[in-house]
Amino acid sequence: MNTIIEVNNVSKTFGKNGNLNQVLDGASLKVEEGEFVSLMGASGSGKSTLLYLIGGLDRQFQGNIFLCGQDIGKLKDKALSDLRLKNMGFVFQFYNLVMNLNVEDNILLPQTINGKKRSELKKDLDEILEITGLTEKRKAMPATLSGGQQQRVAVARAVLGNPKIILADEPTGNLDSKSSKEIMELFSRLNKEKGLTFLQVTHSEKCAEYGTRTVILENGKTTG
Repeated sequence: MNTIIEVNNVSKTFGKNGNLNQVLDGASLKVEEGEFVSLMGASGSGKSTLLYLIGGLDRQFQGNIFLCGQDIGKLKDKALSDLRLKNMGFVFQFYNLVMNLNVEDNILLPQTINGKKRSELKKDLDEILEITGLTEKRKAMPATLSGGQQQRVAVARAVLGNPKIILADEPTGNLDSKSSKEIMELFSRLNKEKGLTFLQVTHSEKCAEYGTRTVILENGKTTG
């Protein structure tokens, strides 16, 4: 298998002058293509911080992070944006849907902003609507959906561009147990059927068990 995410000796400090908080202290991590890795740790341990660094959402860190073989710390903003758009999808705790757009328009939004035409996305859109169980809701507005359904829209949006990697930050943190189970089963299906690589941050042991491997973040370092 190919290493698709590689984090080498990464440190991250917040604050200025005498008021510093070192969240990551030489964290390292490797994720192979096709893995489903769960990242766990105590509240405030830096799990989300590490995920955001891997996703290029925060570029201030020490160490090296490689995505698909490229050192993202050495990429210019445009090159990083292109790498992210082509290879990564994001799922957050809060669904971040555009409330005045219907389900399919929310799913299509990142790709159409990138210049793709709806017609060339139709086949992939129909497929991901079927996989996520949203075919009958494709014209529905987000306000009419349950939390679990809204998160499925967010997952479909992340997956539509056929990325290699899905980064998920507490994807079930805002859901009840039934909806959480549905989202985890959806992740597992996408991992197995489409070969997507997943790295999820979670505080739930039940959710972590859906992964193929669990990594613990403690005292700024990773184990597992």
